[in-house]
Parts: sequence; structure tokens; C-alpha cells
Amino acid sequence: METATVDKDISVFYITASSYPEGILDAHKTLHAMVPFTTSRRYYGLSRPENGTIVYRAAAEELWEGEGKKLKCDTIVIKKGKYICSTVHDYMKHVHLIKDAFDELLESPELDPQGYCVEWYVSEKDVKCMIRLKQ
Repeated sequence: METATVDKDISVFYITASSYPEGILDAHKTLHAMVPFTTSRRYYGLSRPENGTIVYRAAAEELWEGEGKKLKCDTIVIKKGKYICSTVHDYMKHVHLIKDAFDELLESPELDPQGYCVEWYVSEKDVKCMIRLKQ
């Protein structure tokens, strides 16, 4: 495990998965149909329990204010601050390791109770699993 700092709030727009974990891939496919992959944009997966069930959102960074609204998507802010994290390499071959990484990160006693489990897709092969710490 390591820590990382997110220097500024990141506004993202998202597609909510129809179910967790079954609907995750379809949510990402829908998102990428709207905004095809580009290295100038960061892509995320956001999840947390809400009303007794895990809600998953496939998200993309807004490149300009109001982009999500123009695409008829809801937006959310990934808050700046310190995050505990773990990187999963070659995640498409080892998808189960994402859950394992979050299971380990969730053991930390210093997590922000309002935070999200954040998957930051840093490349086409690597994902950084992150959870915000209490500030």
C-alpha cells in the first residue's frame, strides 16, 4: 500500500451501473461510446454503499465545465486530499485483483466515511485503487 495526493478537486460525469458487479462492464461501454478513449482525459470507477447496496459509477473527467451536463450526465467531484492506494497491473487479465486491493484498503482505520472507492485507470493496463483518508 502507498499514499497519493490528489492536488485539486476533479469534476467527473458518470454512468451508473445497473447492478454491482454485473453491470460494471456495460456502464464503462456506455461511457466510452459517449466519450471515446483519449490520453487527454482521465477515466474512473467510483463505488460505495448507498442505501444498503453498492452503487458503481463509470466516470470520465470533465475537460471543460458543463461537459457532463451537455452529455446529459450527472456529475460528481472526486475530492482533493490524501488517498491510500494500491496499483493493479494488467488488470484486464486479473480483474479479481481490483476487489482484493479494495478489500485490503478498506481495512484502514483512517478512511473518509463519505469517500468513494476510486479506480483510476492510469493506462490501458494499469488501475490505481484509491480511497480518500480523513483530512
